Amino acid sequence: MIGVPAVIKALWLLGWALVRSLLRRLVTRRDGIHRFQKNYDPDALPAVTPDERHIIPEFSRCIACGLCDRGEGERIANSGGAYRGVMGLMVSSSRGMPDFRAAAYSFSFVPDGVLEAKERLCPTGVPMRQIARFVRDKADAVGGPLPLPAQLASLPSRSEIGV
Repeated sequence: MIGVPAVIKALWLLGWALVRSLLRRLVTRRDGIHRFQKNYDPDALPAVTPDERHIIPEFSRCIACGLCDRGEGERIANSGGAYRGVMGLMVSSSRGMPDFRAAAYSFSFVPDGVLEAKERLCPTGVPMRQIARFVRDKADAVGGPLPLPAQLASLPSRSEIGV
């Protein structure tokens, strides 16, 4: 019988917490988007619209097979390490909310025409252009893609130096 008072106290505390939560909901304004923005604006994480929430599950089709990285060597080299291939962008953009500004910067190394061709090669049908558009839109909402560092902007491409 020693555990009975603890059980009663636990039930009373849970019941009181439930009543308090319900009362708080009745008397306080529900302003979820404002609270979200207050919480996440310093992290540059914009809110997702209902339409975007509907399409996001399509983004996670990537199985990291690496087929989309074929032929990306020159773009990877020209990026100076900022871009590591299409597969990395697909995986990072679909498994969580990336740093949209950095991801948009990385997507700037891959033209939409290349993404379209890689979509046709993808065995799982990852919507690469749609992911790129989503990332760019979210980056624009928080200040646009990161700027190209001066040392990269001044480098000639590998094709310009004959490599």
